[in-house]
Formats: sequence, structure tokens, C-alpha cells
Amino acid sequence: MSLTAAVMLQAALLSATTDYAVAHKSMQETGQPLVVLVAADWCGACQQMKTSVIPQLRQRGALSGVAFSIVDVDAQRQLAGQLMSGGLIPQLVVYHKTSSGWRRHRLVGVQSPDTVEALIHQAISESTAEVVKKVAEK
Repeated sequence: MSLTAAVMLQAALLSATTDYAVAHKSMQETGQPLVVLVAADWCGACQQMKTSVIPQLRQRGALSGVAFSIVDVDAQRQLAGQLMSGGLIPQLVVYHKTSSGWRRHRLVGVQSPDTVEALIHQAISESTAEVVKKVAEK
């Protein structure tokens, strides 16, 4: 990949990424799952997630039913520390609402688009089941 193409891809990826505060607010207000990639620019595995896996997920439409954000470890150290478990990056963290609060799933390291998509679908289906359950109870 040429340097120009890599820069354009990175710019497109970042412009399509919602700010964490906006994504979190959306999650709280709508109940939709939140997907956060905790990464760093200096991390090769993180770059692979940013430039390969996430764009494939967008292309498949896997991120269309969720709020999504990338949190940079260097730029948002305190927030990244709160989101991560352990100190390993990249981490993909998926939050979704349940009747007892918010449930969290984690994937550590580089993941395949299929693995990430399966986790996102699981979170969406569990969240949808919770909404259906609440409506049925009323």
C-alpha cells in the first residue's frame, strides 16, 4: 500500500470514528451496544485492527447497529486505563444493556472480522432480547 493510500485510509477511519463521549452518551440514551477499540499509534497490532479489521466491519455493516469509538492510549491515558483490563492492547470492548445493568465483553489482541462481528451480533441480540422482555412485562 502506498503512503498516500495509507494516510487516506487512516483519515477516513478517524473521520468515521465517533468521539467516546458522544458514543457513550448514545449508548446510555438509546441502549444500543457500544464498541470501543482501545489502541495506540505505536502498536502494530492496533494499527492492524484500525486499518484492516475495523474497515472490513464497516463495509459489512457490522458497526451500523452500535455506537463505536477508538480510544487512544497516549491521548486519553486515564480513559483508556478505565476501559482496559490488564494492560494489553489492542482491546476491543463491547458494552450492552441488560436488566441488571451493563454487560461487558472483551477481545484482546488482533482479532478476525468474523470474531468481532460475532461478538457484536451477540451484544445486539442480547440487548434486543432485554428490550423485548421489558416491553412484554408492561
